[in-house]
Amino acid sequence: MNILLLGAGGREHAFAWKLTQSPLCTKLYIAPGNAGTQNCGTNLSISPNNFEAVKKACLEHAIEMVIVGPEEPLVRGIFDFFQLDEAIQHIPVIGPSQEGAKLEGSKAYAKEFMAEWNIPTAAYREFTQANLEEGLSYIDTQTPPIVLKADGLAAGKGVLILNDKEAAKTELREMLSGKFGAASSTVVIEEFLSGIEFSVFVLTDGNNYKILPVAKDYKRIGEGDTGLNTGGMGAVSPVPFVDQIMMDKVETRIIQPTIKGLQARNITYKGFIFIGLIRVNNEPYVIEYNCRMGDPETEVVLPRLENDLVELLHKTHLQELHTLDIQLHPKAATTVMLVSGGYPEAYEKGKTILGADAIKDSIVFHAGTKMTEAGVVTNGGRVMAITSYGDHFQEALAISNKNATQIHFEGKNYRKDIGLDLIE
Repeated sequence: MNILLLGAGGREHAFAWKLTQSPLCTKLYIAPGNAGTQNCGTNLSISPNNFEAVKKACLEHAIEMVIVGPEEPLVRGIFDFFQLDEAIQHIPVIGPSQEGAKLEGSKAYAKEFMAEWNIPTAAYREFTQANLEEGLSYIDTQTPPIVLKADGLAAGKGVLILNDKEAAKTELREMLSGKFGAASSTVVIEEFLSGIEFSVFVLTDGNNYKILPVAKDYKRIGEGDTGLNTGGMGAVSPVPFVDQIMMDKVETRIIQPTIKGLQARNITYKGFIFIGLIRVNNEPYVIEYNCRMGDPETEVVLPRLENDLVELLHKTHLQELHTLDIQLHPKAATTVMLVSGGYPEAYEKGKTILGADAIKDSIVFHAGTKMTEAGVVTNGGRVMAITSYGDHFQEALAISNKNATQIHFEGKNYRKDIGLDLIE
């Protein structure tokens, strides 16, 4: 099977690594890919958001399956684009329809969906410029911390948690005035939930679903969960505090109603649902939905998945997921993200990376990298994810941290405390 994988990050390198292990994968193309994915297949210099260029590549390379890594092309409707074009509608696209992708593309839509299906989540209200004054008054009724969320996609930067009401009012004004562009033309003000977060990943064919390995990621740039939010500084799987009792609650109260809700709305959804959760008083609440796999969680979830990924995705297309069982690797996995100096604020690109090829006891997934005549250089804020196995996550973490010291580029930064909050 000739497969086209869309995306350029660590998530996509993890997908490429896993897909090429399948005997069902004849040729793999990655658009646009990075310096790591080119070792798994052929990189194509195409933006995932350029649907016409994606179509052309599919026809040129006789593509038989398209796997969409990032959220933006899904929110823009790439699934529907394929369905409506006779030349390519025979090609399966792994990912939801544009309507299904609204679960991530619109915080307000997701909240309304959860309310309709009684899915536990934080209380909320939504506001626009038209009722700004009402929003300011609403903030006065809240007890800090106050959570403000841009309704649309804001590159992971659209969620603000503020400890001061006046600061929250200032941010609300700025967001509704275009701080995040069109993404914050509507702002959701949400009740702050205090607890510990974890991520559940579901693969669904629209009728059936399978639960993939659970993970916990770390969003803050600084150790001890301090500093600015990032795209993710590391991840751990499995998660020690997520036991079978908790997963039973997640499945019955959240996953099953989510699938039923999609069916009731006649939403076509053949792909991944990432459910960001928080445990509050030992009960699970949904923080957010994503319409794709997470990053850097994918870098620990896929290494723990023993199944043939191509077979899983083919069964997803055929709506035959119920015929397969999920097989898990017995070991734990931990990933540590190496990032550019200054990230998540301003940072420089083009820094030469040395030492990655010498790592033998970890899997090095490239994220923001680029191949040049001078070798592999940095090309993003998050540069590489170092994933390791261990009998327990502490053992895996020790290996990842050791190897983090062996890779070098100017300004390298990483958190040395990934997973340490889980040690009892």
